[in-house]
Amino acid sequence: MMQPTTVNQSEGNTLFPIVLSIVAAAATGVLWAYANPIQLVPGVIQWRIFAFLPPLVGILLGWRSGFICGYLGTIVWSLLAGTFIPAHSLIVDGIMVGLTGLVPGLIFDPSKTGLGTSTLVKIAVACLVIGFVMVVAVSASLAYLGIFPFWWAVLYLGLSDIVPMIIGTPLLVIPALKILRGAHPAGFTRF
Repeated sequence: MMQPTTVNQSEGNTLFPIVLSIVAAAATGVLWAYANPIQLVPGVIQWRIFAFLPPLVGILLGWRSGFICGYLGTIVWSLLAGTFIPAHSLIVDGIMVGLTGLVPGLIFDPSKTGLGTSTLVKIAVACLVIGFVMVVAVSASLAYLGIFPFWWAVLYLGLSDIVPMIIGTPLLVIPALKILRGAHPAGFTRF
């Protein structure tokens, strides 16, 4: 059985998670644009093996940080990938992917709950639920714009985003927390 893991927080340092969430957003966008070797629908949908980054950032750094990571990561990705569509990218896709970081960050706070096996399973379930909501909304937007049929988008976006989120987030949250502790042993306030 895994031992619960917690993080210490200090009251004054909110700059650390804000800066780190912006750096994570840039890294997320770049990784989504250039490190997705498996094309599910060539030129349209690729397997986002780094889709776990917004929920991971949300859990570790706070719900606002998770939203920043997902929203700005989507904008960076769409600009780099050449798929930026103002109404879709800025409103539907950006906000919905931002929510994949916001919701887990709102539900799970490592300083208040341990990260035992049951919590890791709950993280996976939360990623599944918010991932499904995101996929349905983004698929509806793509269908409305005439870019991709709704049910095909649900299938491929579900494979692309939900699978890496439900596997990667619970798998990496404890090692990432240990790295954060090592980088900032005095603790920080989640943002």
